[in-house]
Amino acid sequence: MPRSIFLYAAPDTSADLLHATGFRAPDPFAFLETAGRRAVLLSDLEIDRAKTEARVDDIESFSELERSLGASSSVRPPLEAVLAAWLASKKVKAVRVPADFPFGLARALKKHGIDAKPAKGALYPERELKAPAEIEGLAAATALAETGMARAMEVLRGSSIRRDQSLVWCRKPLTSEILRFEIECAILRAGGEARGDSIVACGEQACDPHARGTGPLKARQLIIVDIFPRHARSGWFGDITRTVVRGRPSEAQQRLWETCLEGQRIALGQLAPGVAGRGIHNGVKDFFTRSGYPTRIHNGRWEGFFHGTGHGLGLEIHESPRFAEATFQPGHVVTVEPGLYIPGTGGVRHEDVAVVTATGSRLLTSFPKELAL
Repeated sequence: MPRSIFLYAAPDTSADLLHATGFRAPDPFAFLETAGRRAVLLSDLEIDRAKTEARVDDIESFSELERSLGASSSVRPPLEAVLAAWLASKKVKAVRVPADFPFGLARALKKHGIDAKPAKGALYPERELKAPAEIEGLAAATALAETGMARAMEVLRGSSIRRDQSLVWCRKPLTSEILRFEIECAILRAGGEARGDSIVACGEQACDPHARGTGPLKARQLIIVDIFPRHARSGWFGDITRTVVRGRPSEAQQRLWETCLEGQRIALGQLAPGVAGRGIHNGVKDFFTRSGYPTRIHNGRWEGFFHGTGHGLGLEIHESPRFAEATFQPGHVVTVEPGLYIPGTGGVRHEDVAVVTATGSRLLTSFPKELAL
């Protein structure tokens, strides 16, 4: 008989807990799945809301359990004692927990007779394949990303170019920070979370795939805009990247951009049930090499295509399936985002979200791709 599943976490940091309960709360709470029933142990602050929002069978009060253990206003039992008592009331002595379950809490529970063992694989492996309703949630989160991208393009187009190639918007120098703020505000107004971590990387900064970008934006330089918001109500993530130049791109920039786009087309054209992600990735990498962009360390820096072709997307920004390790199945939702990074020319990345269908794949993103603004 499989062990009962136990979680103690905040839904915003535990995708498993959000998946299991559908309930978002700012603070950690306890969850137990045993004998076909799901229960939560919550702060009184969350009880009433949980009754209407949480997808569970039983909702119980943490403070009531504390009082039953003899808690007074000045002396309260430790957390592990309350949790152990709750589990014991369910006749549970052994639980399965996620691999990142707090080690200290597991040891403390052990002293109270609860044996917590980390799951050998995914706690909820079914999270990897998205149901139609979940795909709708991802589509809504992707729409948030496109809202942010539309604002980014609007601001860049509205900027003027100085003689020194710096950009000016609303009579002030346009910086990565200002454009990021405009992106985040648009997402917030549309129902997303203002996370503050969108990527706006210009010029040489764009050669580092995860550089957030700082300082003034320049005309005639490649600018990578990568936006990955979370839907404020549902918790699903969206993800999109576009690469643009404000002004006229050089021939080298144009060729890099077009080659990267063709690499993405190759990957999207092969994404289908039964196809191995490793083969898609290697095929894109080989195409880039044949096109004159090998992946290598040159002058002490990586250049070419030196990250994954994509990643699973869902209640986490990076989740299963791992693109290069997957054999794709209907219901997989992944990003497809090959990139090319050549110091001295710049960086390019094109990213869209695709869902694997019974016959191939379809895009959840639809925002246009254009190089020159």
